Amino acid sequence: MDSNVFQPRTVPGSEEVRELLVKRIDHQKQAVGIVVGIVEPNGRRIVAYGHPASGDPRTVDGDTIFEIGSATKVFTALLLADMVNRCEVRLDDQASTYLPDSVTVPARSGKAITLLDLCTHSSGLPPLPTNLKPKDPRNPYADYRVEDLYEFLSGYTLSRDPGSEFEYSNLGAGLLGHLLASRIGMDYESAIRIRVTEPLGMPDTAIALSSSMKQRMATGHNAMLAPVTNWDLPTLAGAGALRSSANDLLMLLEAFLGYRESPLAPAMKAMLDVRRRHGQTEIGLGWMISSAHDRRIAAHDGGTGGFRSWVGYDPNERIGVVVLSNASTPIGVFDIGIHVLDPT
Repeated sequence: MDSNVFQPRTVPGSEEVRELLVKRIDHQKQAVGIVVGIVEPNGRRIVAYGHPASGDPRTVDGDTIFEIGSATKVFTALLLADMVNRCEVRLDDQASTYLPDSVTVPARSGKAITLLDLCTHSSGLPPLPTNLKPKDPRNPYADYRVEDLYEFLSGYTLSRDPGSEFEYSNLGAGLLGHLLASRIGMDYESAIRIRVTEPLGMPDTAIALSSSMKQRMATGHNAMLAPVTNWDLPTLAGAGALRSSANDLLMLLEAFLGYRESPLAPAMKAMLDVRRRHGQTEIGLGWMISSAHDRRIAAHDGGTGGFRSWVGYDPNERIGVVVLSNASTPIGVFDIGIHVLDPT
């Protein structure tokens, strides 16, 4: 990127962003460490403040690893869009197509749940399966098995038609990731690595931590800033299992914004071209889309028991923002991301 291009006035300077992080951590006690990554026409930058864990003298930076929670859904949707582009699946394919014959996927009024329904949170499936009964509430998805998922689907009755209404569903996104991975004959993490992160040059985005990632992994904290254990999502991985860094996620946004050439460019374009509107909510493939101040912003946030995340971009201004925090607090970090991307 050309460093001589004038920086858009709409993006706050690094010192202003740092002041936001100091306030959030030192005064509001809403995090232990926060990293903000910004990509804009004149380059990328990292603004970070705080520590990987309470009492850890190290400081967080662009290579610190965080759980990104539901921001994983952007990767699941990108995998879907790429598989559509490769003619491996179609958006209107029924979910049942990629499940064993022994599994019954609920339908209603003659309408079956499609891959598009799952990706746009309009399948009619609930936010979570009713048979999710964790042995350890601190790691609620860890012991949920594929057999449990199949049992739930086969016994559930939809309360509304697929495609008719929006209801955010971790279950639906997790099922979508499972179906896509099954279609190409591998587990979800392998599918994301081979189809998404390796082509984009994102070595620090994965579920299983490499030895290098383990050394840089932040400790998660709850709302009281007490340390908590990491989450594991073996069956519903597509809903929120990935870990990543701000630098890696900026690689993703650079590809979406056209700063970096990528074989995934057609799939990335399709993620905003395909949309559904449900009341005030407009959703593309993986991205929640909002319009304010004559600007269009595509974004997704995420959270686990110890982390919060936000990833968003403005395709017209060609600005993208990542915010990662190692505390799961009610305030989260989405307001920081929105302010950096659209301070008006």
